[in-house]
Amino acid sequence: MTAFAQSQPASKAAGLTAVAGIKVGHFTLTERPTGCTVILAEKGAVGGVDVRGASPGTRETDLLNPVNTVERVNAIVLSGGSAFGLDAATGVMRYLEERGIGYPTGVIPVPIVPAAILFDLGVGGDPKIRPTADCGYRAATGATDGPVAEGNVGAGAGATIGKIGGPGRAMKGGIGTASFTTADGTVVAALVAVNAVGDVIDPDTGQVVAGVRTADGKSLADARKLLRSPEFKPPTRHPANTTIGVVATNARLTKAQATKLAQMAQDGLARALYPAHTIVDGDTIFALATGERQEPSDVLTLGVFAADVVAQAIVRAARQATGIPGYPAARDMAKK
Repeated sequence: MTAFAQSQPASKAAGLTAVAGIKVGHFTLTERPTGCTVILAEKGAVGGVDVRGASPGTRETDLLNPVNTVERVNAIVLSGGSAFGLDAATGVMRYLEERGIGYPTGVIPVPIVPAAILFDLGVGGDPKIRPTADCGYRAATGATDGPVAEGNVGAGAGATIGKIGGPGRAMKGGIGTASFTTADGTVVAALVAVNAVGDVIDPDTGQVVAGVRTADGKSLADARKLLRSPEFKPPTRHPANTTIGVVATNARLTKAQATKLAQMAQDGLARALYPAHTIVDGDTIFALATGERQEPSDVLTLGVFAADVVAQAIVRAARQATGIPGYPAARDMAKK
């Protein structure tokens, strides 16, 4: 398997890797649009998680509960392939084990690698083609602290949006990332794989960026209006979806504070996706705090910024995506 040729150029924005100590790697399959994205924190980072959607597929999220023992994680995996894609985390564990990285058990270090998946099995070909442990290993091997590629890469390769209108009216989603640095040097950043049932909305303008199309496929239907239309008939079977992501900061946080950061970051989904947190989405946000800054942190403001960068990353995911057969991207609609 080789890297998928249709990846987007690296973003000029630093995105998630603006947080020192964080690396990002993608692996994208060529046989079908799908893949995985690995976020490495090789020195360890305090972790938290918030699972808000009703159809999640996750691994090691119970470990991140603040009442449980292990505080620091070594990597987060975001993957396509539905529950099969959780296997990618096994490859990341192998990568970390080879380097002696993990929780000290007194026997051998055990890498701590939580993961979440999105559903893309119906996109672009054979659903038996999905991310494996080898894909996770390759993504980890290629991870860097440089600019992060966006669009049709990694976990976003098979991501689609706007499926609430039924077959043939969806558009292409993908990976997006964004960051914000405060005046005192605190960094908050996000990376999101956007595979929502609904629309992507730009919170700054209130305009639909991408999502469900009109019946003729030529323009955006606007899910906000569509759902209220007396002519709207929900699909007899809602397709599976899910938006998953990571927020990271160089602040020093406790495990409980990291969990609150993930919870507040979910507000970014509610601002930039309509609808969000549905019964057919497994919307999940992880939080990582590297603790590079030793000063006490104001979780209230960090959470506000986390929601902002999550919303920005979602919008970027739609704008950086490239259309594939059956799923035009926002840039394609703009040309019409």
